[in-house]
Amino acid sequence: MSDLFDCRDAEQLLPGMRKARQAIGRGELVVLPTDTVYGVGADAFSAAAVQRLLDAKGRGRQSPPPVLVAGVATMRALVAEVPPQVERLVEAFWPGGLTIVLPAQPSLSWDLGETHGTVAVRMPAERIALELLEECGPLAVSSANLTGRPAAVDVDSARAMLGDSVSVYLDGGPASTGVASTIIDATGLVAGGTRPVRVLREGAVSRAQLGEVLGDLLEPADPDAPLLGDGARTDAGPA
Repeated sequence: MSDLFDCRDAEQLLPGMRKARQAIGRGELVVLPTDTVYGVGADAFSAAAVQRLLDAKGRGRQSPPPVLVAGVATMRALVAEVPPQVERLVEAFWPGGLTIVLPAQPSLSWDLGETHGTVAVRMPAERIALELLEECGPLAVSSANLTGRPAAVDVDSARAMLGDSVSVYLDGGPASTGVASTIIDATGLVAGGTRPVRVLREGAVSRAQLGEVLGDLLEPADPDAPLLGDGARTDAGPA
């Protein structure tokens, strides 16, 4: 039986966070609010927990979850390199709705799925999520929904889809935007590379905003790519 805590209630916040920490420590799943949509999270360094996350969503290893971090220092420990252009992106849009794909630190012992040596990282702008990340370390977090269903923008929607596959649900109220994060591939900037940054999904951070920081290093838009629309609320990966 899952536990549900309304973290807007001071009397439920502390026990809810304690239960969430304990669940993550046991390799179980937790649903948490973020600044974009609700996410379902697991210990990023537990292969069994990550597999449990994928199973709960009905996803395969070919769709690895991103990793949420509490700050830039944690990101530096997870990726092989942070190019200067990514530094500028982080300064402009973190904490917030930008997920950045970079080569993973090769010394890390983890298994997120078929990542091809990369990791997608984001720092959310949500106090409950950040507190949990500070206390538990990096979490593998994907949108809190079944694959092919709309991403949950409130805890009840998440619970209706994921049920008892999740041990603890943290309710922070409706998601502040309901729009999933923008995902970019910045691997081409590593080791002095100049391959343009590619937008894998446009969401909370617009292409125009990215262009203000990256200039010519932003790959031109694909005219055949699907429009954002309601797609930002479907299961496209990260919260």
